[in-house]
Amino acid sequence: MKLLRAAMLATALALPMGMGAAVAQTPAGMLVVAQNIDDIVAIDPAQAYEFTSGELVTNVYDRLVQYDAEDTTVLAAGLASEWEADDEAKTITFTMRDGATFHSGNPVRAEDVVYSFQRVIELNLTPAFILAQLGWTPENITEMVTADGNVVTVRYDGDFSSAFVLNVLASRPASIVDMEVVQANEVDGDWGNAWLNGNSAGSGPFSLVAYSPAELIRLAANPDYFKGGPAIDAVVIRHVAEAATQQLLLETGDIDLARNLTPDQIASMSSDAVKVETFPQAAVHFLSFNQKTEVLQPEAVWEASRYLVDYEGMTETFLKGQMEIHQAFWPEGFPGALTDTPFSYDPERAEQILNDAGIETPITVTLDVINSTPFTDMAQSLQATFAEAGVNFDILPGTAAQVITKYRERSHQAMLLYWGPDFMDPHSNAKAFAYNSDNSDDAFAATTTWRNSWAVPQEMNEMTMAALAEADQDARNAMYLDLQRQVQENSPIVIMFQASYQVGMAENVNGYVNGATSDFVYYRLVTKD
Repeated sequence: MKLLRAAMLATALALPMGMGAAVAQTPAGMLVVAQNIDDIVAIDPAQAYEFTSGELVTNVYDRLVQYDAEDTTVLAAGLASEWEADDEAKTITFTMRDGATFHSGNPVRAEDVVYSFQRVIELNLTPAFILAQLGWTPENITEMVTADGNVVTVRYDGDFSSAFVLNVLASRPASIVDMEVVQANEVDGDWGNAWLNGNSAGSGPFSLVAYSPAELIRLAANPDYFKGGPAIDAVVIRHVAEAATQQLLLETGDIDLARNLTPDQIASMSSDAVKVETFPQAAVHFLSFNQKTEVLQPEAVWEASRYLVDYEGMTETFLKGQMEIHQAFWPEGFPGALTDTPFSYDPERAEQILNDAGIETPITVTLDVINSTPFTDMAQSLQATFAEAGVNFDILPGTAAQVITKYRERSHQAMLLYWGPDFMDPHSNAKAFAYNSDNSDDAFAATTTWRNSWAVPQEMNEMTMAALAEADQDARNAMYLDLQRQVQENSPIVIMFQASYQVGMAENVNGYVNGATSDFVYYRLVTKD
């Protein structure tokens, strides 16, 4: 089997990647991907923080608990077969899965978990903050995470529930590495960091065969994976920066997947051998009103605004393939996401809402927007539709840095922007859209609520923190659904869209999973008919 895979990988390296009139064919047991991979800075899961490196880590490593390819909305057992949470004692006890092995053949042990978490905290590289929020430090980590036989006990310190902790432990830096292999490759006390940035030591569905920065990633299927070996034998990801080249390679059959096509290219493809699949992404796009601006303070203005967005008009034209209608702060594709879209473009209804509330029109305010597509196009659409009800926007385009600086200073009036979660727990966005316990100018908070000077009602603040502390996952999700409805119905933040991502692929490719973030990209279920 190893010889067969090696031969297939060698064949992929020789695939024609240039112009050609004849339709080529990739090897039957191999998925060949064209993708811009020059964003990668590191592939060590203790350091990896880029989009492409996240995809690599997800396919090569496992976590105690994880969101899997079968259903990216369900937190499933990973290297832990079961766990028991004690919210009062702030501990979670994990029982390790029997029979799980690393790619080296070494068994996955409780000691590997302790070592993996310790090295993240000790190295203290970019993603370490995700684990550190559990109260872990270099001084206490060996007391906060301990092993006894096949049992790992995780302790945490903070006013949050075990449900929140489980989502933290399902994040990228919580990936488990093979302690024996990594320790054998440590240099000058670097915890194996230099070696892991060119190699892997995981237990995931694929092992890393080769990595050449901005050139190539080669993965081989792990037939001994605890959930069953991948349906495909190998994955080759070629660095192809130009979208036009990716399109040509896909249409001539030289690749199976094109990951960076533009909407115009997607629209222009007509080959029967090619199909396009669309996947929701985590970023939500919104229009918000600074509550320091008096004319934007009435709740009737907030309500009317929800009927002055031409949601369908934008997503069916210049946003087609880039965004989907989404009107809640937690993205579709994650547990606890509200997918109701109760608002549609209705300028007559908006005008009536303003009239009934005694709002004098016209209202004229500035609208800050990033000076690039599609943001300027969105701003122009909003300018036209809001004018139908007497709300006039003076568009102020600026660089992303300029726009975000004004946002942080709370010096804008209206703002068109987007937001993405730091990790996959609803609190990451609930705190941003439904919590603001101190609205004073000197109480800086990196949230949309504070930046729009919105003094969130105390009941909503309390509910946000109660949801964070709720131990029962079903009850917790219900609380987040309620919070999303409250923000959706009555806040100065009008959530409009969720970003989408389109992937071009050969007609015979099935089972590719591209979840809402790069951590949810899976090749394990891919087949080529």
